[in-house]
Amino acid sequence: MSLISLVVVLIVVGVLLYLVNRFIPMQGTIKGILNAVVVIAVVIWLLQVFGMLDSLSNIHVGRRG
Repeated sequence: MSLISLVVVLIVVGVLLYLVNRFIPMQGTIKGILNAVVVIAVVIWLLQVFGMLDSLSNIHVGRRG
């Protein structure tokens, strides 16, 4: 994925989130949860795009039996 398409996707997600927050009436807590879910999803997607999520699968916690 090129850098330009990455920036375009981030801009589109940001504008959509802004429009939802601005024009759709919601309770404040629901709006906060929606914002958090979108930010977490974008961070996970960015980690996957840059290949950092694959290296996290090699980490093991505890002993292996």
